[in-house]
Amino acid sequence: MITADFVPGSPCWLDLGVPDVRAAAAFYGAVLGWDYESMGEGEDMEGGMFRKDGKFVAGLGRLTEEGARPAWMIYHSVTDADATTQAVERAGGTVRVAPRDLDEWGRMAQYSDPLGGQFAVWQPGRSKGVELVDAPGSLCWTELYTTDAAAAKEFYGGVFDWRFSDMALPGGGGAYALITPAGLPEERMHGGLMELPAEHLALAHGRPYWHPVFAVTDCDAAVAAVTEHGGSVQMGPQDAEGVGRLAVCLDPANADFVLLTPVRG
Repeated sequence: MITADFVPGSPCWLDLGVPDVRAAAAFYGAVLGWDYESMGEGEDMEGGMFRKDGKFVAGLGRLTEEGARPAWMIYHSVTDADATTQAVERAGGTVRVAPRDLDEWGRMAQYSDPLGGQFAVWQPGRSKGVELVDAPGSLCWTELYTTDAAAAKEFYGGVFDWRFSDMALPGGGGAYALITPAGLPEERMHGGLMELPAEHLALAHGRPYWHPVFAVTDCDAAVAAVTEHGGSVQMGPQDAEGVGRLAVCLDPANADFVLLTPVRG
């Protein structure tokens, strides 16, 4: 589960880059009940923030990087973005955006892992990250689809000191590695990674990628809203034993995310 104390290495923020900010704001408002606050005015607005029940849950911006695909970027909390950048480089990763301050709010950087999976970090200032997690309409899990699980574990374990525990997938589908922040019990696991062949990663042209999982009260109803408002469904809805009912979806710009009605103990 993701919690709002944001210990080092845990997911703490996410933002979406898309060509059409206005269309994305309308889509996620319909699917997840988010309210959008623009940072600009008029038709040329570049981006802003999403709120759920008055609390920040994500950011939204216009996609400006040439050749980049619409996608969610997941940020992990760190105590020192510059030290993390050095760790990324030592482990064979690439710095996409060097550490920089966002006024008094915090310090951020963005990277690619050695296989091409993109991720980011956030060193908190006034802002620790999102204000609502593990609740309907908010981030509850993160996933990495990678072409080499062993290499991904070595890299991210070295950068964030994550701990991994493998869970067998049903039907002989391989293993799913559960991710837990350093020094915490497995009850605090916040994500997972799964190895897939490159041909199954067409969204990123065969490269690994991260995506968010959003909690919803009714997966089927949320999926109906996805298709009604121009998105599509890659898988599901289907039940996953011990996890809940889930669906892998694409928004109208083809940014991927998962909807999950979790099993509650």
